[in-house]
Parts: sequence; structure tokens; C-alpha cells
Amino acid sequence: MSILLTDIRSGYDGFRLQGVSHEIATGSLTALIGPNGCGKSTLLKTISRELKPGGGTVQIAGKDIETQRTKAIAKQVAVLPQHPVVPPGITVEQLVGYGRAPYQNLLGIKSPEDQDHIEAALETVKLTESRGKLVSALSGGQRQRAFVALSIAQDTPYVLFDEPTSFLDIRYQYDVLDLMAQLHAQGKTVVTVLHDIPQAARYATDLVVMKDGQLFASGTPQDIVTEDLLHQVYDVTAKVFPDPVSGTPAVAAIR
Repeated sequence: MSILLTDIRSGYDGFRLQGVSHEIATGSLTALIGPNGCGKSTLLKTISRELKPGGGTVQIAGKDIETQRTKAIAKQVAVLPQHPVVPPGITVEQLVGYGRAPYQNLLGIKSPEDQDHIEAALETVKLTESRGKLVSALSGGQRQRAFVALSIAQDTPYVLFDEPTSFLDIRYQYDVLDLMAQLHAQGKTVVTVLHDIPQAARYATDLVVMKDGQLFASGTPQDIVTEDLLHQVYDVTAKVFPDPVSGTPAVAAIR
């Protein structure tokens, strides 16, 4: 089932989404793009129930998220926030283990199935040999992969990433993007906030363009990334051309 947004008006003091309605298709990899402050992260936080809508509804798999228990939502949606907090003194394996919390009882005892998911997540992000290291001792890219592993261990059909490549060098940016693509290939519905338009076009099946708290446009990367849209949304003059590797739209700014 899809993620259905209807007349969303959540936000903060001084900023509010202006009645965003959209359906995020099941099995898609959807990237939210747009200028700074346009409402991308606000919309993602509303989908994850971190922000309560001031108006409108979010339905995931046909159910209004405001009517469901937190544990039920955690079995449906995994979230990698923009600035994940690193708990002090915990190892990589312990962090990834937090992803299994929705499936455990009050005592937090891990089952063999929980451990299997943790092992698989560590292997997927290539951190098995670092399982005993403190998360605080990891590099920025490794730390981000550890949090992706937490999301993988949570084993949800929907995965949300809020600016997952921010502050990473180009190697780790593509590490994280490849992991998102891997989750998508496994059948998960992935929604991510990205700033780099060519990266979004290369990895996403669908783009949602935000501007001034509103949904400006949505569609495939080929339909969305045009010189006219870049001028209207970003106020930039640019040339759009096929990426020589992927064939997806790439951008060269003229000014």
C-alpha cells in the first residue's frame, strides 16, 4: 500500500506546509528535492509522525498514522533522521540492535530472529568487523552506515532518510545512496530528502519538488529535471544533459 498525504499543514512557528497532497507509490524510491527551507524535512517528519499535522492526514498502508500505536508504526516505518544522536558508550552492534526494539517485550530480550536481523544488517553495510567498536569512534561515513544498519535491522516495508548524505565526502555519499538503492531493490518503499539534484535523478524512481511549503511538481527524473523547472524553483540558469554513466539528468549551472 502507498503513503497517502492529504492536505498536510504541519510546521513550526513562522513556517507551515501549505496543504500538501500526494501519493507516494508502493515500492518506489522517492526523493524530496527543493531549495533550503522549502519544507522537505518538515514533510518527511510529518510522514514519520515526528511532527503532528496541524491539518490533514497521513495514511500508510491504508491506515491513518495518528490512530496507531507507536510500536505498530515502528514495525511499518524506519527513520534515519538528519542528525542522529549517538548514545554515549555503545557499540555498533548495540546500536543496530535498537532496530529490533519494536519486536521485543518489556525486558528487551533478543530472540534468535532478532540476532539474525542484526547480523544481516551488519553484513549489508560492511560493518561486521567493527561490531565491537564504539559508535563515537567511527568516521562520519561509517557512523552513517551504522545508522542505516539500524534501519535495516528494523525490517520495515517503509524506510525514510532525511538528508542522509549531508556532511559526507563523495565516497560515503555513494555508499549511502547505494544502500538505499539496495533496500529499494529488495522491495521496500524508500523516501529520502536530497539536495544534490543529479544524485536524486540517478537513484530515485520519483521526484517530489517542494517550494515555499508547497508541492511544486512531481514525476520521474526525466520529466522533472528541466532547465525551466530549475529556473522556477531554484532561480538558477543551468543546462541539463544526460549523465554519461547513468543516462539520467545531470545539471551544469551557468550562474
